[in-house]
Amino acid sequence: QVHPVESGGGLVQAGGSLRLSCAPSGRTFSSADMGWFRQAPGKEREFVAAISWSGGRSYYADSVKGRFTISRDNAKNTVYLQMDSLKPEDTAVYYCNLRVVVTPEERDGFAFGSWGQGTQVTVSS
Repeated sequence: QVHPVESGGGLVQAGGSLRLSCAPSGRTFSSADMGWFRQAPGKEREFVAAISWSGGRSYYADSVKGRFTISRDNAKNTVYLQMDSLKPEDTAVYYCNLRVVVTPEERDGFAFGSWGQGTQVTVSS
């Protein structure tokens, strides 16, 4: 089964930036929306951002809107999450999902694909 492979996490100071990348482990012919979720210690996994197959539409959780930017390169079958102005509360394991359905309010989403290992993002104050 194809699963996402995330990379790019690390330790950064508050106000800094990181860029996460996600590519499938094998060939996939999905034309679904793709997205990012995160899970902080002791909390449930939550929606962060999603992007349509064409890349023409993107969706963000209120907590990251204006600071994070999602993009995708279909030629490389890769989705990115540019994270700027990072805050300590952004500390979490970030997961990519290759099949996301965004809610009508366009501020939340549900994942229907398999999960990868995730990548740790730690923001120090």
